[in-house]
Amino acid sequence: MTAYYNENDPYAAQWLRNLITAGHIAPGDVDERSIVDVHADDLRGYTQCHFFAGIGGWSFALRLAGWSDDRPVWTGSCPCQPFSGIGKHGKAFDDERHLWPVWRDLISHFRPANVFGEQVAGGDGLEWLSRVRADLEASGYAVGAANLAAGLVAAPHKRERLWFAAVGDAESIRWRESWQPVAQTKGGRQTAGQSPWANESSLGTDGRRRRAVPGTPVLAHGIPARISKLRAIGNAIVPQVAATFIEATMI
Repeated sequence: MTAYYNENDPYAAQWLRNLITAGHIAPGDVDERSIVDVHADDLRGYTQCHFFAGIGGWSFALRLAGWSDDRPVWTGSCPCQPFSGIGKHGKAFDDERHLWPVWRDLISHFRPANVFGEQVAGGDGLEWLSRVRADLEASGYAVGAANLAAGLVAAPHKRERLWFAAVGDAESIRWRESWQPVAQTKGGRQTAGQSPWANESSLGTDGRRRRAVPGTPVLAHGIPARISKLRAIGNAIVPQVAATFIEATMI
């Protein structure tokens, strides 16, 4: 029951190995190649496959949600830089870091029963999700999605993300009927249709609304390898939010 982790950043890859050794995420192998160099034969025999694995947030989230290490699943957090409004990015589908097509081809080849992923929220993120949904549905998957922020788990920052789940087994028809995907923008803000999280973005686990405020210093003087740490953390998902999303999809 070995997991596969694909992460081409050496610092994050070593972090993954440390987490595996400590038992915090599913045991497995870490592949530091770019996903563009990964072939279908490289993935045979793995129960779970985590692409763009970062520091193992998806594996940890699956455990939090009660998804066992021996239950098959694929996860991925495709690079958000092409679709992010922060910094000098925003090339969207013309950016070489738009790697969904590469992951899509691996999914199409193996047709895993369950796929989870996420992307930055916003107009470009919604367009990305629309294309992802179209590709997955063309392959026979039922797809559900929601716009969730870190405030859902009482975190003191917003970190709004689009989360999606795709089911391709015999349960897909019944599962599809219970979901309404992310619908449209309303006044510049995404709505979540009739998913359980239509008004979630500023709610904590105790039901109280909170302001999302930044609280992490950008420059932490005196911390070794702080830039690498900040980059790894900055690219990470919030596992507790992912776990909430996963729990809602489990049938």
